[in-house]
Amino acid sequence: MSALTGLLYAALVAYLGGWYQGYWSGDFSLLLFILTFATFLYWLAERFHFKPQREAAAATLSSQDAARRASLAAQGITQVDGDLQGARQRLLMQPWWLDWTAGLFPVILLVFLLRSFLFEPFKIPSGSMVPTLLVGDLILVNKFHYGVRLPVIDKKIISNHDVQRGDVMVFKFPEDTSQNFIKRVAGIPGDEIRYANQKLYINGKLAETQFQNQFYDVDGHATRPLFIEQLDAKRHQILVEPQYGNQVHPDDFPFRDQCVYTADSVTCKVPAGHYFMLGDNRDNSRDSRFWGFVPDRNIVGKAFMVWMNFGNLKRIGTFFD
Repeated sequence: MSALTGLLYAALVAYLGGWYQGYWSGDFSLLLFILTFATFLYWLAERFHFKPQREAAAATLSSQDAARRASLAAQGITQVDGDLQGARQRLLMQPWWLDWTAGLFPVILLVFLLRSFLFEPFKIPSGSMVPTLLVGDLILVNKFHYGVRLPVIDKKIISNHDVQRGDVMVFKFPEDTSQNFIKRVAGIPGDEIRYANQKLYINGKLAETQFQNQFYDVDGHATRPLFIEQLDAKRHQILVEPQYGNQVHPDDFPFRDQCVYTADSVTCKVPAGHYFMLGDNRDNSRDSRFWGFVPDRNIVGKAFMVWMNFGNLKRIGTFFD
């Protein structure tokens, strides 16, 4: 059992290391569920098999020692060597592989519940949300803001807030639900979204933008114009590069017939139960302009805070809309 437990932990460390380095993506809800279930089995085995077995061995040792002492006392021998307490403690001691499985079950269960229903961490892998989010940001996502969903199967059982234009939302990528994407909500069900000449129109109304200054993109090694855009009551920063064109080569996606593409514009009618997403780094983002709409069932939660960036500690504690 100790060798098997060591092998399982080695596989887990390799998996997490590969995820952090970006070698692969993974369904962490499923992984955490498996860890919770596996440690629960160890916990049951410890409670009903291994611990009683150790306690029985310690009791046997005590009875054998008592019988030995009684036999020696009958012979007039009262001084008996032997560290009974030390031997008992060694017999009762939990082995490392149970300490790191059964012993961790309550902690892993708590993490599973917190991550499934309250908050979940994510890592920003690309620059599509610059300047709001930078590459390497580790963010927290509010899992219950839009409603409570069952872990692993992601079925909503309790509704909460509606999705609002301007929300920064994490969702399962429609073309590959094993990947989590993060973008800003530009359109909600029933909206007509038009992106033309690098300007956003919602239901025929231009989203107001105001030039702020120049922004140096460290990862892109370029200086780009920084604007403030307003979606309903929310103001946020975006990057737009006037020299870039508007040509979009879309994928084939569900409700593709709800979109019209021209040389300089994209116009889409957002279907019921779906959302139109845009990156804040408008000219360096593959978003709904390319791969279509995000269905409600793909929603993971609302992003709201940077809790760590190992390359830029000043980012810690940054809140965003």
